[in-house]
Amino acid sequence: MVFLQLFFMLVVILIAAEVFTNALEHLGEKLKISEGVTGSLFAAVGTALPETSIPILALFAGTQNVQVNEEIGVGAILGAPLMLATLSISIMAFAVLAKRGATGRFNPEKTGVTRDLDFFMMAFLFAAIALYIPHTQTLVRGALGGVMVLIYVFYIILTIRASKLLVSEGHGTEAEHAMFLCRLGLPNNLPVILLQLVLGLGLLVGGAKGFIHGIDAASQIMGISALLLSLLIIPIATELPEKINSVLWARRGKDTLAFGNITGALVFQGTLLPAIGIMLTPWEPRLEVLAGLVITLLAAVWLRICIAKGGIKVWHLWINGLMYLIYLAIALS
Repeated sequence: MVFLQLFFMLVVILIAAEVFTNALEHLGEKLKISEGVTGSLFAAVGTALPETSIPILALFAGTQNVQVNEEIGVGAILGAPLMLATLSISIMAFAVLAKRGATGRFNPEKTGVTRDLDFFMMAFLFAAIALYIPHTQTLVRGALGGVMVLIYVFYIILTIRASKLLVSEGHGTEAEHAMFLCRLGLPNNLPVILLQLVLGLGLLVGGAKGFIHGIDAASQIMGISALLLSLLIIPIATELPEKINSVLWARRGKDTLAFGNITGALVFQGTLLPAIGIMLTPWEPRLEVLAGLVITLLAAVWLRICIAKGGIKVWHLWINGLMYLIYLAIALS
């Protein structure tokens, strides 16, 4: 029954995220912003909402067990960037292997991807430092969390500033599918877009709440800590299906959207969510936490090196997938 509940709540979460991101694409088209902004900000934030809502609700309105809430929160916060930087991005390589070959190249708009990775690595270093600051040092931890929030705000400003030039160069956003509410006969205007955004968000919150309680019960049945289960299961269940968008975009040759969807989500989930974890949880260097953080940073550094040295080849992303397998070996040993 518990696992049936998890499956049902997962379906609710994914439907909600699809409704939300569908409206976001039309919002980006209506606002006439670039693919880079839509990928790195709108699509990235929208597809990150399921795993984003879970740690927030776990910490603020989870189960009666505070420790379980904290473990679910920390696991979901760190598990999502790990999944994005390793398994999610490597799947794109396998998706285009037949068409591009192992030595084929991805061609995203480099300035945007570079900006995303630079901001993510900078913020995640702060998250690593915070592991070794006692949770009793609330002022120091609060300052670190505040800096990480400011990093994301500055990132948004720079990304939006770059939009106008990219649109003029032919990188404007175009929604590929009709908006869901419009299929019911409603007009495609800003109020309807906002209505669909609110509906998606409401479904998301309800689904995430049920998923939290399911994770708690499943961890007890399986004899696995809520932290480890959250590090492994929540990102696979909520993050990976949504990043199929990136796979589809890559197969269609839309590499800017494909990478922006992943690297933009990395920035979002590597700044705001760790800031919450730093300020509201013990945030301690347990083995599975420290290993996940280090491997996530190494995966981002590897991507950054590939871009700096001539671009990303298909086989380069297999290294990221290998890093995820290494993490599994460490966490499950």
